[in-house]
Amino acid sequence: MALCQQLFIISDAFFLSHPAAWVHGDPRKVAYPTDSFGQFCGQKDTPNENKTILFYFNILKCASPIVLINLQCPTTQLCVSKCPDRFATYIEMQSSYRNYWEYYRQFCKPGFNKPRKSVAQVMRDEDCPSMIIPSRPFLKRCFPDFSTKNGVLTVANKTTFRDGRGKTRNVTDLREAANGINNVLDSRSVGMKIFEDYSSSWYWILIGLFIAMVVSLFFLVLLRFIAGILFWIFIFGVIGIIGYGIWHCYWEYHHLHGVPGSDLTVYDIGFQTDFRVYLQLKQTWLTFMILLCIVEVVITLMLIFLRNRIQIAIALLKEGSRAIGYIMSTLFYPVITFILIAICISYWAVTAVFLATSGEPVYKVMADQSLCIYTNMTCYPETFNTTNVTKLCPGAQCTFAFYGGESLYHRYILVLQIINVFVFLWLVNFAIALGQCTLAGAFASYYWAFRKPADIPPCPLFSSFGRAIRYHTGSLAFGSLILAVIQLIRVMLEYLDHKLKVKPLLLLGFLTDKLTAVNFLQIAMYGKNFCTSARDAFFLLMRNVVRVAVLDKVTDFLLFLGKILVAGGVGVLAFFFFTHKIPAFTQEAPSLNYYWVPLLTVIIGAYLVAHGFFSVYAMCVDTLFLCFCEDLERNDGSTSKPYYMSASLHRILGKKELSPKKLMA
Repeated sequence: MALCQQLFIISDAFFLSHPAAWVHGDPRKVAYPTDSFGQFCGQKDTPNENKTILFYFNILKCASPIVLINLQCPTTQLCVSKCPDRFATYIEMQSSYRNYWEYYRQFCKPGFNKPRKSVAQVMRDEDCPSMIIPSRPFLKRCFPDFSTKNGVLTVANKTTFRDGRGKTRNVTDLREAANGINNVLDSRSVGMKIFEDYSSSWYWILIGLFIAMVVSLFFLVLLRFIAGILFWIFIFGVIGIIGYGIWHCYWEYHHLHGVPGSDLTVYDIGFQTDFRVYLQLKQTWLTFMILLCIVEVVITLMLIFLRNRIQIAIALLKEGSRAIGYIMSTLFYPVITFILIAICISYWAVTAVFLATSGEPVYKVMADQSLCIYTNMTCYPETFNTTNVTKLCPGAQCTFAFYGGESLYHRYILVLQIINVFVFLWLVNFAIALGQCTLAGAFASYYWAFRKPADIPPCPLFSSFGRAIRYHTGSLAFGSLILAVIQLIRVMLEYLDHKLKVKPLLLLGFLTDKLTAVNFLQIAMYGKNFCTSARDAFFLLMRNVVRVAVLDKVTDFLLFLGKILVAGGVGVLAFFFFTHKIPAFTQEAPSLNYYWVPLLTVIIGAYLVAHGFFSVYAMCVDTLFLCFCEDLERNDGSTSKPYYMSASLHRILGKKELSPKKLMA
């Protein structure tokens, strides 16, 4: 009954925000630009299938300050198959009709073949662009093809051009217009650009995570045989990677010496959504170098002062390796956890995209700002021609502006996103808790076997998994709910910590992390509910707080170094790949708005993958250590109450005497 209730609670919360997302969301809004008629550029099975680029009729209008206020460029936008490659104006086309029209017509509105209107009417109604300029695709939009010649900004080797009214303009006006479009994109669709990066690099991200999984599994297999040597490799490997980072930062810092603008500070340039700008500053690399030097010194000092404890922790890991050697199937259980978490992440990401793209198309009146009072008012294309707007404002058009809406649903998009994140945390915690409970039960069966390995039950991992699913699902779901709530509270406290400069997180973080593993271990060993197990776990930790604080943390530190080594190695590889610095993969690497988006995803994902695999050893050590504490409290080493610990574990953790039967074992 408890299992059904917990599953119903999860399903109700999980599907609370999702149906609306699936109904209203449309990922095409992320994948394709939208023209003034509300049509997607480049979408298959549409007239725009081969027209993948968005073209601005009069890009100079995008330099207006009103652009940032209305978050739209007040000119007609059309889907085209390619950007123009020459300077031309509609007036010039009229005077040299035969030479220009066949080329010029592809940038006019569909159906406008043989112009019979006067030039003034065409310009008013924007049937054709008043001018075209040499452009190139960028972010699936036609931007002026800027180049610098002898330090002077040019377009097609020209510094001036004629606009649609025959006025001579400087190419710097085009730069201002391009910046205006970028400001609109940055203000309105930074998130969409990030989703675009994910859509073009997701398979490379999966390849990076797969590499991290293979490397982690390889390390775990090696741990079975050379735990001590491998952890020293982890230690010196991390020191080496950080050392390389220090050298690279110094190289970048020295390389920028004398480069114009590199001496500016972050304060001088302000906030930039394109983080590549910061990489052109010497201050950025100097800051990175100082931080890495501090981390290097801290790790080195910790290794010096904790060298004895590290040796004990490595010995404890060797004992854990023996346990894993008898239950080799535990090495592959993280694959199940990885699959479950990957499903949760994928479903959360897809739902987040659907929620983010669930806005309805909003159309605005586009007309002369000074003559039309209806400018920027919301309109509807189906009924626009029947209104008085076209009569009072000749040339006014009802064009697509952005995706949004004023309905009650759209007002609570942020709330639904938060619910989506909360349910994501809940499900991920449940998948992790299931793995912890399963592994703890398997390793506990190893410890409490009096004669090892003879008394270890057959298929201990499968039996433990069956018990967790059959008897403990309710406790795991409830415990995961508590953890999800705590994690949200921690996020809020971290925000307050950032704003108020207070430090309320240290104790909460320690208790949450350690009690989590011990709770599920208690559930696995004794089959008690979550609250009872939490109470027992708390008092068990308090009675052995010194042992936990020293040996357990040193062991966690060694495993943490292993995770850093995996994440750092895969991260360095991803950095060179996404920045096109690997010659063999230059063509395969995707073009990105922000290369740090897939890079951070790979690094964080690789760390999580490594964490999932190294958690086998962490759970094994925690289980053996806490079973050892229980063994000391319940038994005294006498014939009637012999210790269950192995002789090597007894020797490592410092008990002076063993029962005769134990010594014989």
